[in-house]
Amino acid sequence: MKAKSETINGQAPLIAAGIFLGMGLGGFADGILLHQILQWHHMLSNIRPLTTVPNIDLNMLWDGLFHALDWVLTVVGVTLLWYASGRENVSLSTQTLVGSILVGVGLFNLVEGIIDHEILGIHHVKPGPNQLAWDLGFLVFGALLVLVGWIMIKKNKLVIGH
Repeated sequence: MKAKSETINGQAPLIAAGIFLGMGLGGFADGILLHQILQWHHMLSNIRPLTTVPNIDLNMLWDGLFHALDWVLTVVGVTLLWYASGRENVSLSTQTLVGSILVGVGLFNLVEGIIDHEILGIHHVKPGPNQLAWDLGFLVFGALLVLVGWIMIKKNKLVIGH
């Protein structure tokens, strides 16, 4: 039977893979749902409103760059997951992977929300009336995902460690 500290350390590569996957998937969910399907905002829509063709083109370019970053994060996550699954000292666990993905999605929301929505102000979740409430809701949702994911990881480590 593995010691508890060995099990926790053995989960680190799986957790890292899940966090990167979560950040990439969280970015894709944001871009696909909020940018494309609902069309609530685009990357620069607060500073370059979609009122002219050049502004639309610029926002489309930056949305594409945003999706390229999401793709890179997802590829890094898949690569880390591939290597983690091939290591004998890594305890593969669906609960740990899902928890890590939730942490990654939540971290994406927190980082992107704080930087893009609040510090730079380049766009808001849903501009207009109640835009601060939408932005804060996005941040709270991200923090909740991090918390739930972290609890899943910690709970699973305790089960595996015994």
